[in-house]
Amino acid sequence: MADNRDCCGQPRRKTPWVSVFAAIFILLLAAFLSNKSAAELGAGGRPIGMDYSRSAVYAMNGMAATAQPLASQVAIDILKQGGSAMDAAIAANAALGLMEPTGNGIGGDLFAIVWDGKQLHGYNGSGRSPMGRDLNQMKAKIAALKASGKLPADYEGIPSHGSLSVTVPGTVDAWFALHQKFGKLTMAQNLAPAIDYAQKGFPVSPVIAYYFAGNLKRFKQISPMVEELDNAMATYFIEGKAPQTGQVFRNPDLARTLRSIAQGGRAIFYEGDLAKNMDAYFRRIGADMRYDDLAAHQGEWVTPLSVDYRGYTVHELPPNGQGMAALQMLKMLDRMDLKQYPRDSAEVFHAMVEAKRLAFEDVAKFYADPAFNRAPIEHLLSDEYALQRLALIDPNKAMSEVSAGEVKLEGEGDTTYLTVADKDGMMVSLIQSNYRGMGSGLVPDGLGFMLQDRGELFALDDTHANAYAPGKRPFHTIIPAFVSKDGKPVISFGLMGGGMQPQGHVQILVNIIDYGMSLQEAGDAARFLHDGGASPTHQSFDPLGVLYLEPGVPVATVQKLKAMGHNVKIDDRGAMFGGYQAIMVDPNSGAYIGATEMRKDGVAIGY
Repeated sequence: MADNRDCCGQPRRKTPWVSVFAAIFILLLAAFLSNKSAAELGAGGRPIGMDYSRSAVYAMNGMAATAQPLASQVAIDILKQGGSAMDAAIAANAALGLMEPTGNGIGGDLFAIVWDGKQLHGYNGSGRSPMGRDLNQMKAKIAALKASGKLPADYEGIPSHGSLSVTVPGTVDAWFALHQKFGKLTMAQNLAPAIDYAQKGFPVSPVIAYYFAGNLKRFKQISPMVEELDNAMATYFIEGKAPQTGQVFRNPDLARTLRSIAQGGRAIFYEGDLAKNMDAYFRRIGADMRYDDLAAHQGEWVTPLSVDYRGYTVHELPPNGQGMAALQMLKMLDRMDLKQYPRDSAEVFHAMVEAKRLAFEDVAKFYADPAFNRAPIEHLLSDEYALQRLALIDPNKAMSEVSAGEVKLEGEGDTTYLTVADKDGMMVSLIQSNYRGMGSGLVPDGLGFMLQDRGELFALDDTHANAYAPGKRPFHTIIPAFVSKDGKPVISFGLMGGGMQPQGHVQILVNIIDYGMSLQEAGDAARFLHDGGASPTHQSFDPLGVLYLEPGVPVATVQKLKAMGHNVKIDDRGAMFGGYQAIMVDPNSGAYIGATEMRKDGVAIGY
């Protein structure tokens, strides 16, 4: 006999069929809404501006735009405590090393452009290769990895993970150099928020959770080439699983390391206990980096390069970074009348892509550590050279082959870019990265951060400008940018993501300067990424490459680009198209305008 009582012993009620149907409908609706089909719903409308975008943030006293909301809030809190934009940028960067370890951390390098209220300053905080390993030894170690089966026999270049790609971390040095010149609070005050979050924990945000999962998958795939992964797994992956969205993540080892830096300063990282700890770790795993490499590190103040683009002056840092590629592209585009075509036309995309292809050939041939090989900067940025390169572009057809000018950068990279401005007019454009994903896979014992794999970007050809050598800085992808007009600041901005960065910078500026988009619309608009051409690592390449477009590019434009000869692919994941942050000065009110990347988790916050 059926039991007619419920779990509490009370008589069961008869359920009307209408209630049954209602329950089924609710379940089906819930299933539908949780399905990807919900993503088919289009964007809503807006009273002003582009339907795909949203409003920028406006404020008078200060602004911060980063890839993680809590880091943006950290920056604003530091500004409210009386800190400068530099104090806030350092505090946010330290927080991002904890909250977004998929893109940056103190095991990586840092570049910055700073407007101090009167003039621009540049800092190159990139580290060097170990002094105890030369090119022949590097090749022998790679051959040994292949012979042991730890590296595929047909692998080209320096291994993407493991100790052979590790270079000296430059971030901590850069923090202290920038702080000494522009800071107001103590470094202990600047690092306190990150220390607190590392100790107590924070909820992981969605895009960063996505990248955590991708990095875990990658580490499992490349584990044979890494000397040890146990430390990385214990530090970042909870019970062998990637942190999920909303899951509370803690890193007590990093809290202790940051506390040591707050108390002991720069010296403790490069010459003190932390350096000795890293040296012991390198020896334990059989790596070539040593204490002496850390102790010898020194970043460099540099003068930003600039070109004029339609009445604005665009500033980038000189090599060993790739920022000059954006300037080379702009020199060509400045001589084209882009506005005769709609922004979504094939003609505008074609012009930018072909300019990118030409500029990146020069990147691959000339850009390297200037202490070893100085690029012909003046020639590459000259009007004459821009006209020579421009003459190679057919407005109706993609070039079948391209080459560097007379007188070869693709590569993925996960990075964080942030920008901060304060009430006194200081603006900081700062970018920081471990390069490929989370880095090399190597986490020094008990320190809570991963070492970068930037050394993968050296070439193994001893005739190449970017050839591996002891104590040399590799070619660098990360680039901060700045725009001024008539000697006054206009925009502090950047767009992270490997080879996407120069072409992303150009697309943002074309959107704003040529087509009048707002600061936020310029970042939300559909982008392209051209992947291909020669490489600064001097590996084999496809001269035509692939032109990746986001779904927002009209179908007619896609078809015309294909007819022009471009190898077009549509990608709707957003990940490969970079991460944008920007702060603009309103020319009328002097207010700050903040914008952030919809493809990331971040926000712009002002006060």
